[in-house]
Amino acid sequence: MEIALVISAIGLGFASGFHCIGMCGPIALSMGLTRNQKANFYLQNLTYQFGRILTYSILGAILGIIGQSFEFAGFQKYLTVLVGILLIVMAIFSFGGKDFASKIPLVSKGLLQVKMKLGKILQRPDFKSRFATGILNGLLPCGMVYMALTASLAAGGIWQSSLFMFLFGLGTFPFMFAVVYLGNFITTAFRVRILKVIPVMMIILGGLFILRGLELGIPYVSPHSESLHVNHSTDGFHTDHTNCH
Repeated sequence: MEIALVISAIGLGFASGFHCIGMCGPIALSMGLTRNQKANFYLQNLTYQFGRILTYSILGAILGIIGQSFEFAGFQKYLTVLVGILLIVMAIFSFGGKDFASKIPLVSKGLLQVKMKLGKILQRPDFKSRFATGILNGLLPCGMVYMALTASLAAGGIWQSSLFMFLFGLGTFPFMFAVVYLGNFITTAFRVRILKVIPVMMIILGGLFILRGLELGIPYVSPHSESLHVNHSTDGFHTDHTNCH
């Protein structure tokens, strides 16, 4: 995977961490983990986080099938440009400090209730319950996850898309682990300010994807595809071969 995609995945996850505290924090807090037994607390917290990140990785692999199909068909660069445009559109709908998914009527109705009920149902103090909570948590509608999944389409294949979402999950890890450990330590006002910055970052990321798809020959930002290099090398070989005769 390209370094730019790695940085994008981790950076997007890290920025989404503030968002995760508000959206998924209630689930984490409702598990009732206590620090009385530190070793057990850390292991159960890690089990929950692993389940959540595993779900992201699996979803990325599923979308990677689509991305790989476009690559085999020779349309990867067009898909990359489309992904960039979609990211910008989703970012525009995210302005105002709200998750754009919450603006979808079917999602906004009862989303918080579903999360709270999930936390209450899965309060059993065992590792299986923590893992199941993480798995289901990763499946809940979330605008930032949708953005990351959209970006993973342009990663170029199944394992690349899965790795992109795994790195995205790792980016969210510090905040989600901390919210279980410390409680809701970030104020609502601060989180709203961060949410106003995220759409700007998404527009920048969308622009980078568009540049990457255009293949302008800019190192690290918009490089030529490997297939172009192969074709150029092949053309040069044939030319030299012809000249020899």
